[in-house]
Amino acid sequence: MGRVELKTAAIILAAGESRRMGQPKALLPFRGGTFLSVLAETLAVCGDRIFAVFGFQAEQLMKRAPGSVVAVENPNYREGMLTSLQAGLRAIGQLPDRILFTLVDHPAIARETVVKLLETEAPIVIPRYAGKRGHPVLIRREIAQEILAEPSTSKLNIVMDRHAGEIHYIDTNDSGVRDDIDDPHLYHDLLVREGARV
Repeated sequence: MGRVELKTAAIILAAGESRRMGQPKALLPFRGGTFLSVLAETLAVCGDRIFAVFGFQAEQLMKRAPGSVVAVENPNYREGMLTSLQAGLRAIGQLPDRILFTLVDHPAIARETVVKLLETEAPIVIPRYAGKRGHPVLIRREIAQEILAEPSTSKLNIVMDRHAGEIHYIDTNDSGVRDDIDDPHLYHDLLVREGARV
């Protein structure tokens, strides 16, 4: 899978309140499973260390998480996405060589896209679709350590911007990297695109 086999953990960020969707996005039906279970299956190419971070209605969602993920609660989720990524990184414990993370509202990411990211050895690897960057994002351990050291009041983009010159972009025809399914209209459009396979 590339010149160097590196150990990778994966984190799915599912802590938001899903206010525009009106129900937890992690549990939305998709491809015979849910957003969360389908993403976990896709990210299994990284290995068996897949973590899912919950915040809003965490107790309920953690009980319904697939057995393929380690469920993590972020009690500080209202402070922003950075705190959820930090919670996931802390749950991993000893950080592996690389960590891949994505949002739960990008359920249609192709397995092939994840493989392409893993084959790239840059400090930060981000897919692009139609010239716009998306998810998942792959980072080296050193970047993850920097994220952990960032104050919870900060933002993830601040860390990424500090390393803008080290980002390697992979252009892809996988529209799933840009989906951001966060309201019923976008969910409907996704199902139409999928042929309504729920």
